[in-house]
Amino acid sequence: MPVPRVLHRGTSVMKKQAQDIARNRKALHDYEVLETYEAGIALTGTEVRSLRDNHCQLTDCFALIRHGEVWLHGVHIPPYAFGNIANPDPDRKRKLLLHKNQIRKLEQQTKEKGMALVPLKMYFNKSSLVKVELAVCRGKKNYDKRAAMAERDSKREIERALKERSRR
Repeated sequence: MPVPRVLHRGTSVMKKQAQDIARNRKALHDYEVLETYEAGIALTGTEVRSLRDNHCQLTDCFALIRHGEVWLHGVHIPPYAFGNIANPDPDRKRKLLLHKNQIRKLEQQTKEKGMALVPLKMYFNKSSLVKVELAVCRGKKNYDKRAAMAERDSKREIERALKERSRR
């Protein structure tokens, strides 16, 4: 819960915190994250309204760089229920807003074989702007995924054993 901030003359205002809209959990399983970037996204008004209702799906989405611009493909934002007939296509390509030098750096990194741009999460920042956490990722092989799962299971077992030991 946010901590109230006291202003002058006895009034109080709640501090804003970042609020998650959607996460791409499958990406963390399928890819090894090398570097992350925070990007803005170009949306229409009814899409933002739909996002405020936490309607967004990030599974199977990716980003491509075309003509010096970064485009987000495969994100599904359903039409706003109380919108008008001019609601945009829910599966349209959306432009990501980054600095030119960031785009150039991303382009160089993704030219390597096996590298991809994958959005990890979409959220509202403290200023109530929609942001996308974009990651430069390398695809994992099946044996990498199995090793990660085995490591996670062993950590759980150790924590369980320590918790059981501290109870006695």
